[in-house]
Amino acid sequence: MKFILTAFLTCFIALSTSSFKNNATEIEWMSWEEAIKKSETDKNPKKIFIDVYTDWCGWCKKMDKDTFNHSEVASYMNDNFYMVKLDGEGKEDIEYKGNTFKYVSSGKRGYHELAASLLQGRLSYPTVVFLDENQKMLSPVPGYKKPKEFLMIAKFFGDNIYLDKTWEEYQKEFK
Repeated sequence: MKFILTAFLTCFIALSTSSFKNNATEIEWMSWEEAIKKSETDKNPKKIFIDVYTDWCGWCKKMDKDTFNHSEVASYMNDNFYMVKLDGEGKEDIEYKGNTFKYVSSGKRGYHELAASLLQGRLSYPTVVFLDENQKMLSPVPGYKKPKEFLMIAKFFGDNIYLDKTWEEYQKEFK
């Protein structure tokens, strides 16, 4: 009897833990190419969000863990943006608007030309980039951001607040 009870409790805990994890909101990441295709073919395209990271960047990993895994952040971002992860040192060529963006070897590490273009030559990680529905640059935003600060920035672009207010005006509302 004790064995059956123990087995039942173990199964119950395992099932409730796995079902809890399945209900958690996670960001639906896609490639650059997938996001561009969706923005060009969807009837009501979303804005594009790009997380430019590197494998060696500790703050990038912390932002993945703390910010992008936050359920409110993930839910908002999935609803309002095509979410792209772009390795700032990726080696794969990327075709975009008739151009081929390549990896450029430089010192110990190199950089990807698309990352350099999106970051306007300031290769700092992590940096996130917001593009509008027509793939036009809204803004790169460098540095690690906690969930609350990140959501404030994301909503500035995602809710089109940037069209009516300056960042400074918007920011004052949160102080």
